[in-house]
Amino acid sequence: MKSVKKLMAAAGLFSVLFLSACISNNESSGSGEEKLTIGTEATFAPFESMEGDKIVGFDADLLDAVMKEAGLDYEYENTGWDPMLVGVEDETLQAGMAGITITDERKETYDFSAPYFEATQVIAVPEGTDIQSADDLQGMKIGVQNGTTGDEAAQKLVGENSSNLSKYDSSAATMMALQNGDVEAVVTDIAVAQHYVKNNPDANLTLVEDDENFEQEYYGMLLPKDSEYKEQIDEAIHTIMENGTYEEIYQEWFEGTPDIEGLESAQP
Repeated sequence: MKSVKKLMAAAGLFSVLFLSACISNNESSGSGEEKLTIGTEATFAPFESMEGDKIVGFDADLLDAVMKEAGLDYEYENTGWDPMLVGVEDETLQAGMAGITITDERKETYDFSAPYFEATQVIAVPEGTDIQSADDLQGMKIGVQNGTTGDEAAQKLVGENSSNLSKYDSSAATMMALQNGDVEAVVTDIAVAQHYVKNNPDANLTLVEDDENFEQEYYGMLLPKDSEYKEQIDEAIHTIMENGTYEEIYQEWFEGTPDIEGLESAQP
């Protein structure tokens, strides 16, 4: 998903206000133990989205299982993307979980948990469009979610400053732009695109995969550098993968069987 870019001033201001509230929330759960605050951006279904005032999705269910296994009390807050990055970096948030791809660039600023999901990028286009691979995107208007690995992949294809690259605040906004004809293709995470196409059949969109141009990615929980909770969280992820809990949660949200062995051996 998203990468670390320069944060907008507005996001920074929001972060200060939000994180001030988090500080008071993090001090104690009332039982004498610290309650961790985990940030997210809840516009990335099926990983996280809002259902009323509740965050739901694969990440939400997995986070709950991991934290219970780790014996950690927590609250999951829809902070927004940039405030989440700021909060984890300055440790006013204890983690972020929002379909975050583990990248070398991000590891310069953050630690990550063990990988918990394998993903790749995909191209969403209107049905009937003559697109066979990412190479066919040259000269086309492309929509991406700003700061994501989809954004990075599209930049590699058409150039960082291409006027054909339109950036939006959420994956859902890119899909709406595609439906409205504002862009001709969208590059985004495959599971999110599949979820959107499945749940919006009237949009008449189809997906084009390209293993040559889009590399494998792995999601991990975003943690502050040298997080004291990393070992507990990693052990909990390993345990729920081994005891079947992960597969049960996976099959609540996705089709097929997860590649547990591949995830546990991945070194992103």
